[in-house]
Amino acid sequence: MSNTHRIQWFDQQIREARYPNSNHLAERFEISKRQAQRDIEYMVASLRAPLVYDAKRRGYGYDDSAYVLPHLFMSEDEKRVLRYLVHRYSQYDYDNAETAHRVARLLDRFTDDTESELYDRLPMFNADPRLMQLVLLLTEAIKHWKAVQIVYEGEQLTIHPTRLLTRYNDDYVAASCDNGQEQCQFRLLSIAHAAIVEQTATLAATGNPAAFQDESGAPARKPYTAKVRLTQPLEHGGTWNGFAATCIGDDSLLYGVDFYDTNTFLRHLMMSDWEELLGPKWLREKLRLHCSDVLTRLDKER
Repeated sequence: MSNTHRIQWFDQQIREARYPNSNHLAERFEISKRQAQRDIEYMVASLRAPLVYDAKRRGYGYDDSAYVLPHLFMSEDEKRVLRYLVHRYSQYDYDNAETAHRVARLLDRFTDDTESELYDRLPMFNADPRLMQLVLLLTEAIKHWKAVQIVYEGEQLTIHPTRLLTRYNDDYVAASCDNGQEQCQFRLLSIAHAAIVEQTATLAATGNPAAFQDESGAPARKPYTAKVRLTQPLEHGGTWNGFAATCIGDDSLLYGVDFYDTNTFLRHLMMSDWEELLGPKWLREKLRLHCSDVLTRLDKER
């Protein structure tokens, strides 16, 4: 029986002037008195129920008879969004990290698989559906030690995921590969396709999770910003294939694109359509040297 049913029952008892208390709630639903008291405290703190304790009747009533419980339902889609947000907030380890972790713990209360319904109806959040689905797929693979076939930057790999993590506000999966590579991290937004395969993860894939953590321990830093003119305006706004992008001035094709990892962004530039890279100068030079090196190697093959 979910806590939603307990709260609804408690509310009904109050409206029938039965003056319920934590003992009644615990006995009715066969839960501990501590859990029953938490339900009552939640009604006051989060549902803003005007509960008052009547010492004479040894139970609770409402100080305001006009009070109505809020809707106590959340859809499966909304719960999936919350699971994704729990992952993001719990992995955040930079400015105001403790606040983010408290948010994660709060949201995690609403994603408890033992609860079929939730205390309160929360708003729907804008999240990338493809990324959410990928997080759920990888979580399932990690939970059951399953291998996953992915297409990563044009290469097909079979990986054994061990954990999800976040570095500089970007999502990664830590995994080992069947192709003999050392355990490494794969940026989720660079995974074009993923599917669980009927293959149990090998022992090598269960190495020390600490090996995948950011060894620098550096605090969050401001992102680099590239000034890029695209071939067409961004339809969905806000991001350019996963990189935060902001339109500059009145030019609908000119964007400031934020990035943290230079090599990752250079690979993105090599694979994406754009018209002009206006800055910064050092990024233009890096891209020019990389292209020059590729052309030099191609000329050697002739």
